[in-house]
Amino acid sequence: MSSNDQMSESLRKPRRSNQLLAHAICGLLALSGSMGSLAQSDSQQETEELASLMQRHDGVGRTLEDFFVASMEFSPRLEIAEEQMNIGTARREAANGQLFPQVSASASISDNRQEQTGRVPADYRGERYAVQLRQVLFDWRVFARRGQAYAVENQYEALYYAELAAHLSDVAERYFDVLQAQDALESSRAELEAINNQLAQIERMHDLQMVQITDLYQAQAQASAVAAEQVYLSSELELAKEALRSATGLAVGELYTLQDTTELPQIEGTLEEWVSRARANSHQIQARQYAVEAADERVSERRGNYMPQVSLILQQQRSDLGFDNTPMARTDTGYVGLDVSIPLFAGGSNRAAVREAISQQNIARNELRQMHLDVSEQTRFAFLRLQAAERQIRAAEALLESRELSARARRRGFELGTVTTVDVLESVRDQFVAERDLQQIRYDYIRLLLNLRRDAGTLGPDDLIDISSRLQPGE
Repeated sequence: MSSNDQMSESLRKPRRSNQLLAHAICGLLALSGSMGSLAQSDSQQETEELASLMQRHDGVGRTLEDFFVASMEFSPRLEIAEEQMNIGTARREAANGQLFPQVSASASISDNRQEQTGRVPADYRGERYAVQLRQVLFDWRVFARRGQAYAVENQYEALYYAELAAHLSDVAERYFDVLQAQDALESSRAELEAINNQLAQIERMHDLQMVQITDLYQAQAQASAVAAEQVYLSSELELAKEALRSATGLAVGELYTLQDTTELPQIEGTLEEWVSRARANSHQIQARQYAVEAADERVSERRGNYMPQVSLILQQQRSDLGFDNTPMARTDTGYVGLDVSIPLFAGGSNRAAVREAISQQNIARNELRQMHLDVSEQTRFAFLRLQAAERQIRAAEALLESRELSARARRRGFELGTVTTVDVLESVRDQFVAERDLQQIRYDYIRLLLNLRRDAGTLGPDDLIDISSRLQPGE
């Protein structure tokens, strides 16, 4: 059974370990992710890298799994979702406890004074001890609360896994935001270097009176524009790093990067297949389904107010007091009986409670229906955007190749005097703009792929490991 199947199967069980999936992701990412990224290292280096990973690199993250593992313990939202799941478990245990025997003990010691006409007042001490066991035999409200508690527990757990998937995809997105900002800044630096080389050539030619002063000014202006753009890109990089740090608690080190030659994962399946997966596996839908089950049980509980309650009572009592605390010889009394309570009239409160529960039930059902619509829409949009990004990557690769050829041709033409300075600078600018556009589309593709799997409820450790294994140490 795959990890995704195990995740879906676990959602159907009433009692589970809170951190099972979290530990599985951490372990798999720490092991498989490190092995994938260090495939060409020897075993000693691999072991050292894995140990360093588990120590969080002294507060500095470098690999995608570094940030995944750190964020699992750092995120307050995950902690909140986990505590909500613990609340659901506690409520289930409390509801189950109402079906077990309820045992109580009581003791009383009293000083009494009895006065009777014609008799001397008598002072005496009385003692009474009792142990009682009460067992519910029939109470529809208790039975319904138990079913409701199980449904609420499952709902909280589904919400936890939904929050976990959203959190991991968010960390991945922030990680790739940093990589994209780094690549954009490096591309801008390469562009500035190319323009400065062109500027140096123009300055030499101007000294020889081979070009006009306007050509020199144009090249200087272009270099200044790129330098100004680098200031903006540097600030964007710092903001992206801060966003990643704030989500994981780790400082950003030398990150593993997505190389230009790295093959991106492909889309598998059709649009309708992905929509069907989302409807079957979405944790948000599952949470709403459990909410409907809880609402159904709540209606049943409210209707239970009209039904009789039957309990078995066993009691053992020892006392030396009789009726009205009159003195008597010590006696031991055992009692076995049935306690039957039949509601007759509650002033209309029970009817109002049923109406309220039915309205809550209708709300839950409509929220489930709306969630089906939202998840289907999100999945369709994500799939179509992913398909478009796949086509855009191919188009951007072709555009970059053609602009590189155009830039080389124009530089050669400038040397031969057939192309102006403006044409050369424009070709350089177009080349690096196309390079940055391709980088952005590739990162967008990965983000969209993760979002599609998250919306479909299929985002699991294998997907994260696959993405992480495609990253390589930065040069």
